[in-house]
Amino acid sequence: MVIDLVRLLVDTGFLILIWAVQLVIYPSFKYYAAEDLFIWHRQYTVRVTFIVLPLMFSQLIIALYQFWLDVNWYTVMSLIIIVLLWVLTFRVFVPLHASIDSASPIANVCYKLETKNWIRTILWTSLFFISLFNFFI
Repeated sequence: MVIDLVRLLVDTGFLILIWAVQLVIYPSFKYYAAEDLFIWHRQYTVRVTFIVLPLMFSQLIIALYQFWLDVNWYTVMSLIIIVLLWVLTFRVFVPLHASIDSASPIANVCYKLETKNWIRTILWTSLFFISLFNFFI
């Protein structure tokens, strides 16, 4: 039961973070001049990495442990969603962010970050509700 609580706390952290990113951080990028976005973004990515990476690794490790303990709908669905989130993050979002850091961003990069991030927002929100449901049943 303790592991389920820790998992729920990690998933809650992601729920809060992803909605802040979706509603505040990514939309704010479009208000920066290209030069200013380049300067700020390098600081932003370093800082946010200190929040995101520990959460991502914690979530993955806990989900793998839960799966190892008991293969059921919750552990299977969790791992599927987490793997999708990792793939999206490293195949779609890391390259978009890297293009800003290279000072030659992909066309409409801010728009792409904001619109494509809805997928991660829905997935992390779903993961939170799945964990919440699992915790209380």
